[in-house]
Amino acid sequence: MIENKKKPNPIDIHVGSRIRLRRTMLGMSQEKLGEALGITFQQIQKYEKGTNRVGASRLQAISGILNVPVSFFFEDAPDGNPANSPAGMAEASSSNYVVDFLSSSEGLQLNRAFVKINDQKVRRKLVDLVKALAAEAEAE
Repeated sequence: MIENKKKPNPIDIHVGSRIRLRRTMLGMSQEKLGEALGITFQQIQKYEKGTNRVGASRLQAISGILNVPVSFFFEDAPDGNPANSPAGMAEASSSNYVVDFLSSSEGLQLNRAFVKINDQKVRRKLVDLVKALAAEAEAE
């Protein structure tokens, strides 16, 4: 017997994860995004998991609501070429750490606080501090 369930396309999963990333960066709920689009939060969940594919016009509307260009949703996406599958998977997993980080409570809090710092020098020093702390922790 052949299984009839299709796995979500890696591109659909990536686009969905980028929708979730941007939505959480803005502190917007699935309900609020759904309301703005005239759909249910369950549909947003399906988009974010890659279970349902986001159509072009819907993606355009989402990009407007989340205030990013449509290209944002495809940044670091796997290329979809089966011959390049191992590299594509490596790229997808390398960008997943960003999604995982910003999906965590600490990552979200850190990101929200960081973007409120207007002084570029202070931001640079903060990055340097975090790098130093990470290097110190790695050395232990």
